[in-house]
Amino acid sequence: MSHRPSDQQLPGRRGVLRGALAASAGLALPVVGGVAAPAFALSGRPEAGWGVQAGDVTAHSGLVWVRADRPARMIVETSATESFKRPTRWHGPLVGPDTDFTGTTRLRGLPSGEQIHYRVLLADPDDPRRTGKPVTGTFRTAPAGRRGGVRFLWSGDIAGQGWGINPDRGGNRVYEDMRALDPDFFLCSGDNIYADNPILPSVTLPDGRVWRNVTTEEKSRVAQTLGDFRGAFRYNLLDDNVRRFNAQIPTITQWDDHEVHNNWYPGQILDDVRYTEKNVDVLSARSLRAFGEYFPISTLPPGDQGGRVYRVLRQGPLLDVFVLDMRTYRNANSPDRQPDDSIGILGAEQLKWLKRELSRSRATWKVIASDMPLGLVVADGATNFEAVAQGDPGAPLGRELQIAELLRHIKHHRITGTLWLTADVHYTSAQHYEPSNAAFQDFEPFWEFVSGPLAAGGFQATKLDGTFGPRQVFLKAPSRANTSPMETPPYFGEVEIDGGSGELTVRLRQEGGDVLFSQTLRPGRVGQ
Repeated sequence: MSHRPSDQQLPGRRGVLRGALAASAGLALPVVGGVAAPAFALSGRPEAGWGVQAGDVTAHSGLVWVRADRPARMIVETSATESFKRPTRWHGPLVGPDTDFTGTTRLRGLPSGEQIHYRVLLADPDDPRRTGKPVTGTFRTAPAGRRGGVRFLWSGDIAGQGWGINPDRGGNRVYEDMRALDPDFFLCSGDNIYADNPILPSVTLPDGRVWRNVTTEEKSRVAQTLGDFRGAFRYNLLDDNVRRFNAQIPTITQWDDHEVHNNWYPGQILDDVRYTEKNVDVLSARSLRAFGEYFPISTLPPGDQGGRVYRVLRQGPLLDVFVLDMRTYRNANSPDRQPDDSIGILGAEQLKWLKRELSRSRATWKVIASDMPLGLVVADGATNFEAVAQGDPGAPLGRELQIAELLRHIKHHRITGTLWLTADVHYTSAQHYEPSNAAFQDFEPFWEFVSGPLAAGGFQATKLDGTFGPRQVFLKAPSRANTSPMETPPYFGEVEIDGGSGELTVRLRQEGGDVLFSQTLRPGRVGQ
């Protein structure tokens, strides 16, 4: 987002860095939220102080992630109970410095609709009998039938604009609010890190209060090297709220611009004095490698050597989640008013894939997880635009042409139950898109819900673009730029699909769990 402040505007560094990384594989984790994370040590047995997480869970499969403190063999045991009586053992990879000591193990043939308990052991490569203390986690597989329903949360935008892990607030407490709701999974809509936003020891608020940050050597500067990006992804795991959440709630993770640099696009050469590496293609390749190392994602190595972020996760007969990548294949940011655009924001191949998979889906609901909004105008400087909308309320131009083609496809192929979820703009809102109000009318009505930031600065609302006829039904945003989480509460959304009626309810929530807005949609409709 172009209206986010540059790091040159952030307050200067004060004090000494806390929690500085000592080596690529070793770190003493600080106390955050009242719980001290275990310290890494290179004597004794392999340890997993960064916790565990599961991702891309379906009815019969899932991935489990861990990070070791040294080279180790990853072993996963699963069970139907916490007692781990008669566990199933899965032999995972040998983790080492080539993956920053992270590893992911794919679990297959799991029972559907069941609570899976797992524990990760790290074994000495030279002596498999020497294993560290097991680290446990759990997740629910997607149901094979619809009776039980589906419920999940979503948000994005984490550790941005200089607002990091604040020990005075007990860390990012919103993760504890989300964990208490015990959803089936969490969809992160991008900006998992802010690679271009350093985390300084303290920030003084306009009212004189001081926000204190846990920080590290890597997060004291912009990320350029592979080690910098790894450190940025590792930063969030310093928070014990996040590690507890990860151990209980599986994730579906996508990325956006701040995984690399604000408003980046392929082929860009940065005009940013903080960078010695100006080529965004080099930086994005390093970030994508670290992204795949730190999140369990089925379409990135080692599961898929082709390496792509966009994918579909099938969550039983009620729900398919279509995860988009609006960053990797886009064209350059521009005034975006060209009358012909085959690249757009998705690229031709991803658009073809999305149309095909939506047509194949038999799920009651098709959630399109978009890392950017459709009808909200997100500028990139004085004349260029970053998202889909460019402020011209007339017929589709530029990137809008791809969205128009997709919406037309949904209508003419009678694809029912689509809705769009996103974050990115650092406030929460609900938009209903209605063809009778639009310049382009060859589509059926649909909803778009926005929720975020989860742990970053809050920003004012942007304008709506009339091309697809959005009507803003709900909005909550601060009145000035870059308000801290002390001033503007973190936002997240909840989606609940009833197994009996098939009705889908969206709730927009804030830290503490309060519901700000709720909307229920009926199944079986092309538009809503």
